[in-house]
Amino acid sequence: MIREKKICVEISENLGNQMFMYAHAYALSKKLSRNLYIDNESAYSKKNSIGSYRLDNFNISGKIIEKEFKFLSLIQYLRKKYLLKLDNFKKNNLFYTERKDKNKKTYFYEDSTLKNNSNSLIYIRGHFESEKYFLNYKKLLYNEYTFKNCKQYCNNFYYKYILKNNVVAITIRQNRFNERNLRQAKNKFLQKQSDIFLKKQINYIRNSINYFKSKVKDPKFLIWSNDFSNLDKYFDDNFIFVKNYNKKKDLTDLFLLTQCKYFIVAPSTFSWWGAWLSKRRGKICVRPKNLNVSNNYDFWPKDWKPIL
Repeated sequence: MIREKKICVEISENLGNQMFMYAHAYALSKKLSRNLYIDNESAYSKKNSIGSYRLDNFNISGKIIEKEFKFLSLIQYLRKKYLLKLDNFKKNNLFYTERKDKNKKTYFYEDSTLKNNSNSLIYIRGHFESEKYFLNYKKLLYNEYTFKNCKQYCNNFYYKYILKNNVVAITIRQNRFNERNLRQAKNKFLQKQSDIFLKKQINYIRNSINYFKSKVKDPKFLIWSNDFSNLDKYFDDNFIFVKNYNKKKDLTDLFLLTQCKYFIVAPSTFSWWGAWLSKRRGKICVRPKNLNVSNNYDFWPKDWKPIL
């Protein structure tokens, strides 16, 4: 009997990170002619985990792997630790982990030995935040990342506004360094770092606005953010804040972003995907030249214009 060849990607963190993990694993499954499975629970069973599994809101083809292959209980967790150490002495590794350099930075890398891996199941671990991993499967990923129940997002004031105007989508990431601690006592140092990060974004956005004013006829500027606090002191009434307060705010925001044509992309995986998934002809994306939240050197697509 021929054994099924599988790869299983462990999904973790928030939506933007999840989409990178899945996109890489999807492309890898095609290259290796293996069936794609998803561990949607193990990472979220940890006490310090953030986010929740969100990919079930898309029409993805990957299947959820059976619980016996997850690492949910203490015994399963200890077994995983043991298997990871055992991999150091094996030719055919059970776990394929994203590579890091001496500075703990990641980069695009394809492991040619995976083709010869005889394990029936290979676990994929890492963020793999670069389009270089899946660019050859772009059209297929457009289909994978179509939204379920799409009509629920179309019945939205901002959606209609986007279709009628030359909208420039601005995304702003607040609380960059303290977003994991917002429910706890405020850390003044982390808050200060986040404030500095915000100011750098604002400078980049202002320069980008001038760029689009020279490129686009009668541009309309819409702003998305994970936190709108105090942003009104940076932007006047010519800018519209896109405030969605439904239970699927992240998905509604992402859907609306994908409908835009012009993008001032924030240093954020969520913002990255909103721009990347847009299929509008003549799409223009600008991104910050000196801001990169990813540990991956190859995070930014080459055809996105860098602006200071």
